[in-house]
Amino acid sequence: MKRFACGDVVPGCEASWVCSEEDEILANVARHAASAHGITHVPPELVTTVRSHIVAVG
Repeated sequence: MKRFACGDVVPGCEASWVCSEEDEILANVARHAASAHGITHVPPELVTTVRSHIVAVG
């Protein structure tokens, strides 16, 4: 399992996900970025940042 906490990238955001695949996390983050943060186009730099904060759990 893998975990990502949005607050690791956007201070104060409490959203987080635990998924079996990194691609699942990225899909959830993209939806969240649009709805919660108004980011409709996720640039490659942000994807890289998100990937660097995904950790293995359990």
